[in-house]
Formats: sequence, structure tokens, C-alpha cells
Amino acid sequence: MTGARDALSVRDYSASPGSHAHDAHFQILLGLEGVLELEVEGRGQRIGAGDGLVIAPGDRHDFEARTGARCLVLDSADTAWARLQAQAPWPDALPLARYLAVACATGRSRARQLGPALLLEAWAPLPPAQRSQRRIDWAALQTWALQRAAAPLTVADLAERTHLSTAHFTERCQRELGSSPMVWLRGLRLDLAQQLRAQGRPVAEAARLSGYRSPSALTAALRRRDGAAPAANRDD
Repeated sequence: MTGARDALSVRDYSASPGSHAHDAHFQILLGLEGVLELEVEGRGQRIGAGDGLVIAPGDRHDFEARTGARCLVLDSADTAWARLQAQAPWPDALPLARYLAVACATGRSRARQLGPALLLEAWAPLPPAQRSQRRIDWAALQTWALQRAAAPLTVADLAERTHLSTAHFTERCQRELGSSPMVWLRGLRLDLAQQLRAQGRPVAEAARLSGYRSPSALTAALRRRDGAAPAANRDD
């Protein structure tokens, strides 16, 4: 599991040399632009766009970027990174890193929350034959989620219920349901809200019971759904 110190950031490096060590966490670097030169415990390393490096806790590293460099940086207490110290990231990790860099710059908290687990999986994904094929009972999960519709459920809550990692649950949801976990959950809550309104419940009560922060937020969501139908029909 990821640790409490997991944090994503984007860092710019210059020709000014630097040196430090992190005693309590791994530091994972994935190149976005330029070239970052490092020496980690006496071993030379070079990080260009798409290259990655896992630095173990306590390893001293000196660094500089003679012509400038930008990297996605993850500080993580997740011990799963230990097995990836000698492994380069898969090419699929670079598009994810670029997206997470945008998320860091624009304050997308959900992406930053899920980013560490997704980056770990993208760094060295297991072949399909080795992945857990634990069946997800989506109907039972739907019932469980709707019983807690008024609570601020997270992807981690849903993943824990299915006994899967957050990243694996996200991938299964996308593959099996065709949407991200939060899109699926919002759809359930909106369906519930529509049912409550059809029963004659006041909009404020329907919003509270279905997890919307305000009646106006629910009303806006219902309008967006109602407005999407004609557009879809026109495309048919």
C-alpha cells in the first residue's frame, strides 16, 4: 500500500548542481523534458524524456542539468518500489507522467491522489496472465455503494471493498464497465437522485441522500444528463 508521505510534484533542474538523500522514502524520477545527470551512490545515471529512476531511501544522489530538465517526481514510502530499482519504466509510463504533470500544475486533486498507484503499475505492469482475475460482483458493489451514497466515497474505498489495489480496480472498471470508477459512481448517485425525485422527494432531500453537495449541484447534474440525450440522438 502507498504510504502517508506519497507526494507528486514537477521539478525543474538547472545547471546548478545539487546533492541530497532521503532517509524516509523512495524518490522516483521520470523525465519529461531535457536531460538530468545524476550520480547515485557513485553510479552515473542519465534521465531523458521517458527515462526513469528509483532512488532508495538513504541513497545520496548528486544531480545537475546542464541545459535544463523537467521531471515528474514521486516521493513514496511504498516498499513495492524496492523491486523496481533496477528496472526502467515501460513506454506507457511517459504519457501517464505527462498527464500527472498537468494534474500537478492545475490542481487536479483526484488525479494526484491516484497518481502514485497508477505510476507504480505503469512502471512495470504484470502480464495479463499474471494479473489477479478475481471476479468483481458489480451488482453487489453497486448495492453497497448506493447504501452509502450520502458518504464521500473514494476510489480507494471501492477498491478496498473488492480486495484489489486502487490501480487494478481502476483498470478493471474501465475495461469491464467502460468508465472510470468515479464516473460509474456519479452515474449511480444520479440514478438514485432521479428515483427519489420521481417519488416526490424534495430536491434538497434527494441531493442529500444521493451525495450531492447542494440542491443546485444536483439540479445542474440532472440538466446536463437531460441535455446530453438529444446530442447523442443527433449523432446516431
